[in-house]
Formats: sequence, C-alpha cells, structure tokens
Amino acid sequence: MLLVTDTDHQPFPGEDTVITIGAYDGLHLGHQTVIAEVRRLAAERGCRSAVVTFDRHPAVIVRPESAPQLLTDHEQRLELLEATGVDAAVVLPFDEAQARESALSFIERVLVRCLATELIVVGADFHFGRNREGNVDLLRSVGETYGFEVAPLVLIPRADGVDEPVSSTAIRRALAGGDVEMAATMLGRPFEARGMVVEGDQRGRLLGFPTANVEVPSRVCVPADGVYAGWYERPSGEAHPCAINLGRRPTFYEHADSSLLEAHLLDFEGDLYGESAKVRFTHFLRSERKFDGIDALVDQLQADIAHARSLLAP
Repeated sequence: MLLVTDTDHQPFPGEDTVITIGAYDGLHLGHQTVIAEVRRLAAERGCRSAVVTFDRHPAVIVRPESAPQLLTDHEQRLELLEATGVDAAVVLPFDEAQARESALSFIERVLVRCLATELIVVGADFHFGRNREGNVDLLRSVGETYGFEVAPLVLIPRADGVDEPVSSTAIRRALAGGDVEMAATMLGRPFEARGMVVEGDQRGRLLGFPTANVEVPSRVCVPADGVYAGWYERPSGEAHPCAINLGRRPTFYEHADSSLLEAHLLDFEGDLYGESAKVRFTHFLRSERKFDGIDALVDQLQADIAHARSLLAP
C-alpha cells in the first residue's frame, strides 16, 4: 500500500482512481466491505483504488467537546488499511486550516488534481468541507464538470438482528457495555487496545498474580470496567493467553481517578516493562466489584484465571 501525505503530487501519474473518503476508525466489517467494493470497481475500470482519510478524527478539531474515543490508533488503522489490499491510503492532516477549506476546494485539490478520481464510493449522508457544506449532491454536480461519478455506499447489517448497520458508534456502544463479543462480530476481529507497559504498585505480584500494567492513551476507547479473557501480544509477535482486569480496583482504593488495564499472562515469567503491548479482548468474565478482604479477592482471581484458561485453550 502506498502511503500518500503530499497532495501536491499525483501518486499514480497517468492513472485514474476509484476512492472512498472517511475517518475509517476501527476498520470494521462495514469499512472492509466498502473498501472491497472500491477495489472491485477499480479493477473493473482499470483504475487504482484509494482510501482518503485523516491523521486524526475530524471531530477532534470541529467539535472537541464531543469527539469520540478512537477504536484504533493511527498506527493500527494504517496496518488494517494495508491488510485490505487497497493501492493507496491518502492521509490528510486535519487541522484548523483543513476544517476551513471549502468543499469545492477539497474536491479540486484532492479528488481532481491529486487522485484523478473517476468514481467515489460514499454514503448518502456523507458531508465534508467547511461547515459540512459538501454532500453527495454537490459531488454529483461537480462530478459532471470534472468527469467523476458517485456510487452508493454498501451498508452491512448487524449480526444480532438489531435494526442498524455496523458502525463505529455501534461498536463503541457495545464496548461501553462490556460486550466485547458483539464488538468482535462487528469489527471482524477481537477489539485490541495498545499501550506501553509501565510500573504499577506491584500489588498483583504481591498477591501472587503479576500483571502487565498497560498504559492506554486516553484518546483510545476501552471496554467497560470488568474482568475479561483475551490475548497479550509482545513486540516480537509472541502472543500469550491472559486474564485482563480493567478497572479502579475498589478493594484497595475508595476513589481511584481512572481505570487501569492490567493483564496477567498465563504460564509466563519474564520482564515486560517498557515494552509496547497489544491486548485483545475476547470474552467478558464478570463485572468489577469490591471484596471483603484479600483472601476473597485471591479466591476470585484464581477462579477468573481458571475461567480464562478454559475459554482460551486450543
């Protein structure tokens, strides 16, 4: 996949493109279906395929008070885009200047001069440009002048029969309820949180259950507080089954400021401090709760680990 960050030059000189545009946070099954359709149409027309996206979620700039937490950080989103087989990802810096750019200027600069667009695949409610002035009707109208067409977006229904398409919003809602299994059905893979392993208070080690304290950036979404089973991947790609505690540890702290993500790797001994970690959530085990004492907590941790081991066994 060609990564394009400079729209002053054509990535595919002399070739037209079929494109889609969006934040593409999460690269869920709906996104994957759209990109597959972009690739199919590009091959059918003898064009290149491209995804036009941004280096951050546009809401961070245009409505920061209600900007959603991200399902994927920028690095993971690029990895997932590359896995789709698309020819190019055009990543535009979304800043105040980009937010002020008119819809027509965006079309001319990115779609026409940079990408020589032949066909655009977007949803009926797609908006872009300054004050969301651009829409599908404008694209179709301007396309008549510049020689590109607009194709309808393919929407994928949820697998559980709920009357709404797969979306990043629906996935965030599932995670907020701790339903990592439903999130996985919409993502097409287990939800993954990434961060660095930092030093904690060593309480898990003292209890006999050492954990990796993974510091997830605050802008990234995580599931609801609770105990989960999942997988922990080290930088080498080595993956370990794990029991995951995500929460404020009420047995020890009356009022913790924020939740911590702690992963206990099954049958593992070693130093993980300073490593980057990928933690994948596959099963919800139970909600977080306060225990009457250390013995009750230890008994529950043993049960949690046994439960996780049974779920993750090959």
